[in-house]
Amino acid sequence: MQITVLASTALLTALMAIGMMFFIRASTKDRIQVAKLVATQQGEPLLEEIQNYFVQRAYRIVGVDPDKNQVTYEGMVRPSVFLAIFLTLMAAIGLLCIALMLSFRFPGAAQFLPGLAIFSPLAGIFYWKKSARPEQVLLKVEPLPRGSEQTAQSLLTLTAHRDELAEFERSLKFKPLETE
Repeated sequence: MQITVLASTALLTALMAIGMMFFIRASTKDRIQVAKLVATQQGEPLLEEIQNYFVQRAYRIVGVDPDKNQVTYEGMVRPSVFLAIFLTLMAAIGLLCIALMLSFRFPGAAQFLPGLAIFSPLAGIFYWKKSARPEQVLLKVEPLPRGSEQTAQSLLTLTAHRDELAEFERSLKFKPLETE
């Protein structure tokens, strides 16, 4: 009975350690999405509003493609302090669980095994270094054909990180394009 419990607990701890490694690695992945938004204005006022938004967010124009009617902005992604601390805490808990399992296998080293938790800040450092990277936002502005509404509208196509898209939509109050 005792060996079965220890073996199954060791297996679950090993699976937890593998999952923890994948979770830490996935925290630095790009999550690029495309959003189509409708603006109720066109021309210079719209472009100035968008330009002001990106300047406030510390983006700069790195390219303009007049053929595609597309502007490329670039800015640095700031890592999240909360996520770095969270990953460090999760790594510490995971390493303590591994230390507990190893203490059953190596009882003579049981007093030193909790020291594995000193490696937990490596998870936060890994996230911090991999997350601080330049990020690009592609913006394409097109006039939207007039339908039943009489106001001039523009179609904005943005390709960016999903968090940046959400903030853009929230800040400038553009509506998503309704597809039929």
